[in-house]
Amino acid sequence: MNITFKQIEAFYWAAKLGTFSIAAERLHVTQSSLSKRIAELEAVLGRELFDRGRKRAVLTEQGELLLLRAREILDLKQKLASDLGAEGPLSGICSFGVSEQSSTTWFPTFMDRLRARFPDLIARPRVGLGRSLERLVLRGELDFAVIPGVSSLDGVGSEAVGAVEFEWMSSPRRMARPKRVTAQTFEQHPVILSTADSGVNLPFEQWVAAHGLTITQSITCNSLTAIVGLAVAGQGISLLPRHYVQPLVDRKLLVTLRSAFPFPPITYSFIFRKDDHRRLLREMHSLVCAEVNFTVPNALWSA
Repeated sequence: MNITFKQIEAFYWAAKLGTFSIAAERLHVTQSSLSKRIAELEAVLGRELFDRGRKRAVLTEQGELLLLRAREILDLKQKLASDLGAEGPLSGICSFGVSEQSSTTWFPTFMDRLRARFPDLIARPRVGLGRSLERLVLRGELDFAVIPGVSSLDGVGSEAVGAVEFEWMSSPRRMARPKRVTAQTFEQHPVILSTADSGVNLPFEQWVAAHGLTITQSITCNSLTAIVGLAVAGQGISLLPRHYVQPLVDRKLLVTLRSAFPFPPITYSFIFRKDDHRRLLREMHSLVCAEVNFTVPNALWSA
């Protein structure tokens, strides 16, 4: 019996992701098929590659040695296919994540282009908060994600794909222009904030600390749409994406507040596992870069 690329691939991703089930999902096979490939590889080598007594896929000493070569083998296979023009159309399943703001702006156009360009690829998008999506990418449950900020996790890479401008806003019933946001403003008015799992939360906390500000009253929320709704209802002031809510400003449901402390734009990143060199990621990164656009408003408010 000969060693096959499918066996090496099954072994590599089970080892890297630490679980047969997620590795099987990534390779678009059943868990039993993946286990069979690894068992066949072990039979050919005459060595056990995983410690079957552990809950997670823990490598034996022989498995650790093979892992060093498995990546080289898979990289060489991919390079040869690329050099020979034999990569073929993308197929299988692509699981990825986007933030709420992305989902209601450029994401629909991206999906249209994705389906037209790769009709054999099944897309499984997930909308969520940045830090949660980041953890799913690290675990291998998502192939990639587009999140605010950059990844802080070892093993996850980040490539900037855009930036979003934020401004302080409120209902005109609470604060009318040309009101200026000062340190006292944060003591007098509730601030409507994203929860800690949002990619916007850390830059905001750093901004608050850098300017020595104190937030005395706050409302935290895990939905950008709900945050906007609370601001329109006059429940507090909020730092909002300028282009995203422009239709609400035009309708005078929100007013932009001048700030003594300008908030810098937040970079949005395409994040991925650093050890994932598949063509799928190159193609998705290229398509995201071509379609990402944070200057369009929420489709609901611009209708």
